[in-house]
Amino acid sequence: MSNDNDGYLNFDEYIRQGEPAQRERAEAWSVAIGLQAVDGLQVSDYLLELARRNIEGKISIDEVIELLKERDAKKSRLKEYLSYTRIEAVDPIESKMGRPI
Repeated sequence: MSNDNDGYLNFDEYIRQGEPAQRERAEAWSVAIGLQAVDGLQVSDYLLELARRNIEGKISIDEVIELLKERDAKKSRLKEYLSYTRIEAVDPIESKMGRPI
């Protein structure tokens, strides 16, 4: 199954042509992603890929949750690292170190 032009999975295709378990998972994902869209949020391509894999029965919903938690933890660690290693430009005229003696 493929993504449509809006970047969303074609849930209708799974719902119409999928096996019963695929239809159920596709309906659940469609509602969940639709609720995000109502709030003006767009889900990531990564989440769409996980949704597709879950609908197709390749991974469980528990695995989806774990993968999302792992990715979030990695992003948090990277953000923290970048905040500690950021070098801020200092105006030598404004800084005490840059003032003439």
